[in-house]
Amino acid sequence: MQSTVNYLWHTDDLLGQGATASVYKARNKKSGELVAVKVFNTASYLRPREVQVREFEVLRKLNHQNIVKLFAVEETGGSRQKVLVMEYCSSGSLLSVLESPENAFGLPEEEFLVVLRCVVAGMNHLRENGIVHRDIKPGNIMRLMGEEGQSIYKLTDFGAARELDDDEKFVSVYGTEEYLHPDMYERAVLRKPQQKTFGVTVDLWSIGVTLYHAATGSLPFVPFGGPRRNKEMMYRITTEKPAGAIAGTQRRENGPLEWSYTLPVTCRLSTGLQSQLVPILANILEVEQAKCWGFDQFFAETSDILQRVVVHVFSLSQAALHRVYIHAHNTVAIFLEAVYKQTSVAPQHQEYLFEGHVCVLEPSLSAQHITHTTASSPLTLFSMASETPKGLAFRDPAQDIPKFFPKVDLQADYSTAKSVLGAGYQALWLARALLAGQELMLRGLYWFVETLQVTCRRTLEVTRMALLFLSSSLGTESSVAGMPEMQELKRITELRSKLRALAEALSRCSHNITETQTSLSTLSSELMKNRDQVLADRSIQQIQCCLDKMNLIYKQFKKSRMRPGLGYNEEQIHKLDKVNFGHLAKRLLQVFQEKCVQKYQTSLVTHGKWMREVHETRNHLRMVSCSVAAFNTEAQGAQEGLGKLLDQLSHQLLQDRTKEAQVSAPPTAPHPSPALMDLVLHMQELCEEMKLLAFDLQDNNRIIEGAGPDAGGCPISSAYLSPGQQLGDVTSITFHCLSAGSSPAGPGVPGHLCQATAWAELCVSHRLRYGSSVPRACVAKAGRRWGRRDVNHSRRPAHPPPWVYRPSLLREQKRRPLGVPPGDWVRRPNFSLLSS
Repeated sequence: MQSTVNYLWHTDDLLGQGATASVYKARNKKSGELVAVKVFNTASYLRPREVQVREFEVLRKLNHQNIVKLFAVEETGGSRQKVLVMEYCSSGSLLSVLESPENAFGLPEEEFLVVLRCVVAGMNHLRENGIVHRDIKPGNIMRLMGEEGQSIYKLTDFGAARELDDDEKFVSVYGTEEYLHPDMYERAVLRKPQQKTFGVTVDLWSIGVTLYHAATGSLPFVPFGGPRRNKEMMYRITTEKPAGAIAGTQRRENGPLEWSYTLPVTCRLSTGLQSQLVPILANILEVEQAKCWGFDQFFAETSDILQRVVVHVFSLSQAALHRVYIHAHNTVAIFLEAVYKQTSVAPQHQEYLFEGHVCVLEPSLSAQHITHTTASSPLTLFSMASETPKGLAFRDPAQDIPKFFPKVDLQADYSTAKSVLGAGYQALWLARALLAGQELMLRGLYWFVETLQVTCRRTLEVTRMALLFLSSSLGTESSVAGMPEMQELKRITELRSKLRALAEALSRCSHNITETQTSLSTLSSELMKNRDQVLADRSIQQIQCCLDKMNLIYKQFKKSRMRPGLGYNEEQIHKLDKVNFGHLAKRLLQVFQEKCVQKYQTSLVTHGKWMREVHETRNHLRMVSCSVAAFNTEAQGAQEGLGKLLDQLSHQLLQDRTKEAQVSAPPTAPHPSPALMDLVLHMQELCEEMKLLAFDLQDNNRIIEGAGPDAGGCPISSAYLSPGQQLGDVTSITFHCLSAGSSPAGPGVPGHLCQATAWAELCVSHRLRYGSSVPRACVAKAGRRWGRRDVNHSRRPAHPPPWVYRPSLLREQKRRPLGVPPGDWVRRPNFSLLSS
């Protein structure tokens, strides 16, 4: 045990050791609080006095949440050695995090952003105080768990730090060789004499190497045999690096150098973050200090990344998940362009769904109006252009698994087990990503099929409404029967034939839409069935079980490597563990290949087939919708022409009959005959009916045009939000009651009174508004007939008065005269348009 006045520690609780000091875990004698104490050894006192006290002065000057705090400077009791009492970080260093097999291929994106934020904030505080660290590396970045379970990284080990302004230089060499600037590496490692001076930008090189290590799990510059064994080649790689390259590797002895301008495919960072990070790495990993960025530009570019928000977008056409980094103050148009850069889907071809609802993004709005997304609940992107899905690009983990040596070598067996376990954790990460991709494919396609079904129902209802109006128009064909041959009658016959052809065309459209609905329902059922199978998949659990068993053997190997040797029995157990470890690795890879990769590839092929079917169905609905709109427009024109002809015919007949009556009638007859008056009234009423039907067709055509883009290639309208919403939910369809005819009460009752009585009965029986133009006597009679007392004379309807039908009753109207309500209509007065 060793102690100072206020703290004590055991020499076995060693946290780290360097050339001039050792760090231990200690406790406060009074409170028991855990702290870290840095005890300087004898070699540290051989340095100049100003160098010895430099670390104390630097730490006293700094106060930031991302820099390890200095509590006190004390001395040991006997040897009077200086002791720095600092904040204790219980989760180790960033290096220990990266050496864990789970992070063998780099940190997850969320954890990497935490590292970037903490390192940038800590370095910014150093530069604000005019301090250069000169030994930035993962081992000098400590990890602490916050109160809410989040990671907090802190800079530590300021033994090489000193005050240095941006325009000042220094000549002393400090640091760790893998993270050293090439100029410092040449002097410190290769021992070559040179008179170069160094500035604050040497820290930027170290930060670049550290960030690359955190993102990929490996160093950026690796010669054959490793940086420590091939130092000349290490220096050559760093100094000959071309502009824009961020990594260089020599894969065989005396082999060529391979340069990388992007992060490796095994990196877990998204394409969106990589596109922001790579330019920063390329500009701070620059040998020439004149070309290297300064700290101001580095802080500006990294802060730009950290201030962005992430929008998760799953492309159905590509079957790939994207993370789009944008600023909250950007417009939606900028977001759409960012999506275009990652997916190659033009903004005008982008359609979005979110949790089954159509999401219409207005380009002029702020991006902060975009809904909050996660990796499991992203925006689903549908492209109007059909393409073959590519899916997730990945490297087979089996290519990164080494083999054990036959003989027992504790250090080599430990290193091999660590590499194999790291590849196993990479397979687990990939298996989760592949399974999540399958689920997103099926879920997104199911939602889009549901929107197509909604479009089918809307178009089908509108088509049936148009057919109903046409059938009512064609039902008046007998009204002109028996009239003398005239040119107008021939034209009327032609228009009716045209309307009949349009009705047949609309019937074919209705049949096509019904068939499309059936095929979409079948596809929807298949999607739900496949999604249930994906959710029931147990491959992730099988891989995790293998990893748990492999991890136990790995921990045993880690303990054994610290021993000088093994006894006979322990050696035999070690050999059996190597065999079991290899079998578990083979089992893990087998599950990954057969139950993850093969299923994913099969699902990609099936997804591509279904996407083609959906595109074809969408285009078919677009054509049908356009045809329905065209037919309705044509029917509207024919209906208007028919109405004009009937109007002319009625006036001509009225004039002819009036002249005949004046010539043949006796002088004692004061009024024209009732038959002539009935004929004139019937023709006028028929003309009014044609006008009203033309008006309804025009309104119906507007409805079809509103529904048309949903079935075509235009963006989906936001008029409907849920794929479960149906047009059949509309509660009523309005028709015009066109009732007239001879008086059923007898020849002494005026025809308009009979009409008013009939209309009052319809209003009272269906609780409709009838208006004050209907005589009170008619209303009272209708109320007594139907037993209704809740009659209000003050409510005026729009002219002509409406009659509300439910869609479910439309089929009952097939054989019923127009204007008669469903039910016991036979016992009511005759409402035929023309009396027999």
